[in-house]
This record gives sequence, structure tokens and C-alpha cells, in this order.
Amino acid sequence: MNTKKYRVGEGGKLKLSSYKTDETGKGSEAEALARAEERQPKLAALQERLYAEAKQSLLIVLQARDAGGKDGTVKHVLFGLNPQGVVVTSFKAPTPLELAHDFLWRVHAHAPAAGMMAVFNRSHYEDVLVTRVHGLIDQQTTQARYEHIRAFEALLSSRGTRIVKLYLHISKDEQKERLQDRLDDPDKTWKFNLGDLKERDLWDDYTLAYQDALSATSSKQAPWYVIPADHKWFRNELIGQILLDTLEDMNPQFPEADFDPAKVEIR
Repeated sequence: MNTKKYRVGEGGKLKLSSYKTDETGKGSEAEALARAEERQPKLAALQERLYAEAKQSLLIVLQARDAGGKDGTVKHVLFGLNPQGVVVTSFKAPTPLELAHDFLWRVHAHAPAAGMMAVFNRSHYEDVLVTRVHGLIDQQTTQARYEHIRAFEALLSSRGTRIVKLYLHISKDEQKERLQDRLDDPDKTWKFNLGDLKERDLWDDYTLAYQDALSATSSKQAPWYVIPADHKWFRNELIGQILLDTLEDMNPQFPEADFDPAKVEIR
């Protein structure tokens, strides 16, 4: 699978309307599920090497509109990995303590340690999305935060953290169906938040905010990918392949023993 077509280039101006939300590639869902079965052992083996090597780390940033599929991505793409080596952090509305610091303060503490994989389910990008759309920051502050984000991600990269940022791109019609499904299914009603409807009314404002944020912060060391996410199975396959390609490129290695195993006798 060619994942490069979904990668946002550095510089230039992204238009989300140029990216399909309902793409399914050339294969079928059944074929994608079969490929996932083949891919997961490879991901698990690479994760084990990453953990054992303890020199590099991987940060996965998930951003999406409400009902965009962030939780489903974590559940279906990262299944089978050793939970000891994966940490998922969900960033909600900041607490008073967090608001008393700079906007990256609460995020930096959750960056992955050497050997670890970390998933940000929402992230520092909320502070140039929600805050902008709701008029909590002005354009000058937004631009300054883009600069801070680029510097922050460059710092992580310089310390051995590979960063993959995924925008789950769904259509307004698909979001409506998913929100309605939460209302209709008693087992999913707990997921429904009346505030999501207010955010939905700001769809076009969020589109502009996402376009600007992705354009301003996609870089070689921390690229954005626009993931067609109307079809969950294709979303999962594409993200799984991106993560596999990334880990293979990182090529973590088991450390060599500092002793000769052949000379060790266990009595």
C-alpha cells in the first residue's frame, strides 16, 4: 500500500476537500482483515525490539472530529501489542493547574520514554483547534503556538522519538450517522455528548482550523497523514501500514549481551 499519498507535505497550503473521506483502496474489507492478521505479529515483534533496545520511541498523535474514530483506532490497530510498552493518554479540557502553565506543559510529561510507544488521543493540537474556533486565542497567538509546536516536536525528534500524526478524516454525513447510532443503541448512549452537537454546528470553522494547523506543522520529522475514515476497516488498514512502515524504518535491534551466554551455567 502506498501511504505517501496521504502524507501532508511540508510547506504549502492543505485543502481537506482534496482528500476523500470514503476511500477504500483497491481491496475488500475481507482482504484488509486478512492482511491485518499478517501485519499484527510483525508490529508486535518490532515493538518488542523497540522496548528491548530502549534507545528510540514512537509517538502516535490522533486527532479527529467528534465520532471520528480515535478510540476505535487504538482498539483495533494496536491490539496484540504488549501493553507494558504502550501508553495511551487522552487529553481533555485542561485543569486549573494545567491552565496555570504554558499549553505544552501537560503534554511534555506524557511524551514516550525510550523504548516506549505513546498514543495521544487528542493532543497539544487541541490548543490550536478548539481554542481558535471558540475565540479563546487570537491569530497572533495561534501562529506563535504553531512555532512552539514545531520546536517541541523537533526537540522530541532530536532525542530519538519518531512522531506520526494522524488526522482521521470523516464526512459530515458519516459523523451524523455515528452520532445517531450512539443515540439509538443503548450500549453506546454513554458515548453521546450534547456538546458534540454544538461543535458540529461549527463544522466549517473546524475545517479551516484543521487545514491551517496541518499545513503549518507537518514536517519531515513529524509528518501529518490525512486518513480517510468513513470506512473503519480501511482506516485501520492504512494506519496499521503506516505504523509498520515507520517501525521498520526505525529498525530497532535487540541489545547485545554484555557477557558470553555460552559461559553461563545454571545449576
